Amino acid sequence: MTRTVHDIPATELAKQAEALLSTGHRLALIAAHHDPDAIRIVYLFVAGPPDTRTELHVRLDSGRPEVPSLAHLSFPAGRFEREMRDLHGIVPLDHPLPHRLVRHFHWPKGWYPMHPDAGAPPAFAEQEGPYPFLEVEGDGVYEIPVGPVHAGLIEPGHFRFSVVGETILKLKARLWFVHKGIEKLFQGRSVSAGLPLAERISGDTAVGHALAYCLAVEEATATQVPEPAQRARALLLELERLHNHVADLGMLCNDVGHGILNAHTQRIREQLLRLNAEITGHRLLRGGVVPGGAALRSLPDPSRMEAIGDDIRDVVRLALGHSTVRDRLTGTAILHADAARDIGCLGYVARASDLPADARVCHPFVTYDTEPAVPVHTTGDVLARFLVRAEEIDVSLALITQLTHGLTAPRAVLAPAPGAGTGAGVGLVEGWRGTIATRVELAADGTLARVKPVDPSFFNWPALPVALNDTIVPDFPLTNKSFNLSYAGNDL
Repeated sequence: MTRTVHDIPATELAKQAEALLSTGHRLALIAAHHDPDAIRIVYLFVAGPPDTRTELHVRLDSGRPEVPSLAHLSFPAGRFEREMRDLHGIVPLDHPLPHRLVRHFHWPKGWYPMHPDAGAPPAFAEQEGPYPFLEVEGDGVYEIPVGPVHAGLIEPGHFRFSVVGETILKLKARLWFVHKGIEKLFQGRSVSAGLPLAERISGDTAVGHALAYCLAVEEATATQVPEPAQRARALLLELERLHNHVADLGMLCNDVGHGILNAHTQRIREQLLRLNAEITGHRLLRGGVVPGGAALRSLPDPSRMEAIGDDIRDVVRLALGHSTVRDRLTGTAILHADAARDIGCLGYVARASDLPADARVCHPFVTYDTEPAVPVHTTGDVLARFLVRAEEIDVSLALITQLTHGLTAPRAVLAPAPGAGTGAGVGLVEGWRGTIATRVELAADGTLARVKPVDPSFFNWPALPVALNDTIVPDFPLTNKSFNLSYAGNDL
């Protein structure tokens, strides 16, 4: 892994960012830091293989926090900048779409929760006005509002459809109804106290976020993790991918009316959740990844995993062999490769649209006996997102067999040594939804000064409305499930 840090003036930012983007790097995150003498913004660009990480640090005047916008170079940059303005009060100059992203209209004017002088959250203020949804006008055009409260155990999100007949002309998603202040909650905690928070960024991605956090802490403290522990971590990552993908396959079948197949996938998922509890003591694998190592109680039995794999493949075969299911998935909500690339999509959403990036290959933290095969499809429709999941399940099962071989259940944990490294680190992990990026900076006493986690859903949410253009309203539940984006991972 190669990591370089460049302190540059704001006037050089666009030039250097453009150079990195033109050579195959992508923008993984932007994090604002309130240093004692200035505001510092960190831009993390990554590429691979080989694993390359480049940081651009730009210092701003605290009295006039303004920075040139990179939105004309990178769509994700524009969204990070809007988030930064809403939470830190830092103004991206010449931003082409300077609307609020995180801030709702009941947030008090002039209150920026990540500012060091923000204080406790104030009471809700009077609404400043309605959110500026784009209104589509014309003969026969009407709007359908959905949410933010939904009939299910999901977090809130508002969807505004502009429709003619059943055809969707425009969909606007409004999120951030439950901003939890997670980045602020990390500050001042010990490394060990930060771990439970990382595991809960998005509850279905406990391993992915915990691992990204631990990798960042370990780089910051120059902690060496034993190879068996790294293999155990990779094993847990595949187990997490497995139970989530299985559930998604079933719910996609359910959304096209095949409830029996969904019932079978939920039966299989329950077996996997019970297996998780045997391995780590928690059904969602919490506690398995820890700073400096891994903690396993047992290992998955190969014959048991083989039986589960056969069971899953039977469900997939029945689903794809059913003409109603296959026809309903085919050609629905196409996300073309160019759009996915421009938006910056990650994970199975990207790989269904012919973008093969996978952090297990681009940014590996463990040496695999055989490099993971990355399933890629080109059609970008719901069927492609179904097939990528199904094929990734086979890859995960093969990796679990590979990683388990010769491994014992490591119970001992190595504690990091605060102050032994540079005090800053980055973790990049291929979670089940896509690449997770977490950047950590430690204070002089070893506590957490700044933690910036980025869930792949932050990158993928803007692609959902694009895929739904010119589809029909009944396609929304199926398409939404084929993306299966995290509200919690997005609404930090």
